[in-house]
Amino acid sequence: MTLPSGKKLSREDFEALLGKEMGVSDWFSVTQDQINQFADCTHDHQYIHVDPEAAAQTPFGTTIAHGFLTLSLLSAMVYQMPSIEGIVMGVNYGFDRVRFISPVKVGSRVRGRFVLSKFEELKPGEFQTTMDVTVEIEGQEKPALVAQWLGRRYMGGEA
Repeated sequence: MTLPSGKKLSREDFEALLGKEMGVSDWFSVTQDQINQFADCTHDHQYIHVDPEAAAQTPFGTTIAHGFLTLSLLSAMVYQMPSIEGIVMGVNYGFDRVRFISPVKVGSRVRGRFVLSKFEELKPGEFQTTMDVTVEIEGQEKPALVAQWLGRRYMGGEA
């Protein structure tokens, strides 16, 4: 079993990405249906997310995605980034920093820009990555969010 991901690199080539941009994901559309489903899953039905009429009266002028919905899209975006040959599983380890800079209006498209800022071998076959991530909004100067994301990656199916 392998992770659905971008290009598979040797460990040496992956480590050579330290301090460099790993890549930029495809654009992801944010629809009202996604926002509504996320609201249902998280029980966060604040009107700025799910009520287009009421949201039109706010400074946003329309509904906006939950910040955590935008953050959750990182999981899909990172699959397009390079990975290490032999990695069979990756898990979220958390965030050292997350800032929601700009709202993501319904109908927007977002993409992730990833920089590998740290790579450590915790024990044989277990690695921790730290990625500086920026989620851009198509056509806007300010990003939706910036984050420092920690992940664990495992070789050979051992966790």
